[in-house]
Amino acid sequence: MPTSAKTILICEDDQHLRQLIRVVIGEDFHYLEAHDGEEAVELALAHRPELVILDFMLPKRSGSDVLAAIRREFPPAETQVIVISAWPDADEAAVAAGADAFLPKPFEPQHLEAIVNDVLGDA
Repeated sequence: MPTSAKTILICEDDQHLRQLIRVVIGEDFHYLEAHDGEEAVELALAHRPELVILDFMLPKRSGSDVLAAIRREFPPAETQVIVISAWPDADEAAVAAGADAFLPKPFEPQHLEAIVNDVLGDA
């Protein structure tokens, strides 16, 4: 991994899905992982990731609360946020709350890869 690798924070309570996301996106990034909303906010504030992949349904603190905390601290140009969710109509709520992109669950791995490349500018 290059020292200039961008940091991606994966906020997902399912360990297997976190692993799948890492595999799909690839090894060219530095990864942080949060299994609940509280940990997600702590890691985001401590490490200032370039990208956050955020499930809206998280234990301890909802994804929408995490997104609001991230947007209070970091401008969209500094930290991109992709929301993933199985909630109906979560796409509208995610975009209204400041997400840069939305991906419904279940998703095709190539769709995730395309969205990550799009929001990070083909990092």
